[in-house]
Amino acid sequence: MVELAAYMTAQRARIDQTLDRFLPPAQARPAVLHEAMRYSVLAGGKRLRAILCVAACEAVGGSVEAAYLPAAAIELLHAYTLIHDDLPAMDNGTLRRGKPTCHIVYGEANAILAGDALLTMAFEWMARCTPRPPWPPGQLIQELAEAAGSQGVIGGQVEDLAAEGRPATADAVEYIHLHKTAALIRAAVRIGAMAGGAKETEFEALTLYGGDLGLAFQIADDILDATSTTEALGKTAGGDSIQEKVTWVAVFGLDAARQKARALVDSAIAALAPLRRKAGALEALARFMVDRVS
Repeated sequence: MVELAAYMTAQRARIDQTLDRFLPPAQARPAVLHEAMRYSVLAGGKRLRAILCVAACEAVGGSVEAAYLPAAAIELLHAYTLIHDDLPAMDNGTLRRGKPTCHIVYGEANAILAGDALLTMAFEWMARCTPRPPWPPGQLIQELAEAAGSQGVIGGQVEDLAAEGRPATADAVEYIHLHKTAALIRAAVRIGAMAGGAKETEFEALTLYGGDLGLAFQIADDILDATSTTEALGKTAGGDSIQEKVTWVAVFGLDAARQKARALVDSAIAALAPLRRKAGALEALARFMVDRVS
């Protein structure tokens, strides 16, 4: 049985150490850019995507040391998406992780450039990582690129913006959630599996797990936006409704959203069966991601 709180605390500390070590110093020229990058990356957060990467590596018998730099690269990419998501041209967010957003502190132009720099650096870091056989060199970079691009996070963001103010439909919400959120969560799990040298059956199981969990996570996020507080979330609560976002709650209602999130988590956990007892952390993380209160 995994003691999840202790596990997450330990992994978050290692991931934060890796981020701090490899990010350029705040005083390195151009200082305002590096300050903005470090402000956004080191502002806290649960590090769930990175921890999933590490846990997937563990679950296939890999060394966790092989997973920390790929996990940190995923965090850089995630931080870039948050910076850009909060921009006035996007969601115009003013609060993230309980602090003013990057563009509020450093200005819109520097925030855009900080996001661009983090995106680029994510691939620089991932290029330093080599998966274990049978996975070929370059596979980790390809996985991250596919999850981040026009068929992944960016595509989901475009559809999310286009759907604002329009009647919410099941097709729209599923596309947005699968691409904007679930794609990167699934990639984090798959990258961890490849870093650990996953066998084909293990990789297939973790792919199913990551996809279901990614969708469940975003549905849970929709529920929290509708039911929680700004203080608890660290960002403005109720923003989805104010901006007329297409969410699972808007399309199906709270009760159905809760049922769907639970069903997806059950499906994700069932997919872990080929990994047997090695997947305890992944199972605990799945339950946490829909039971969380922030």
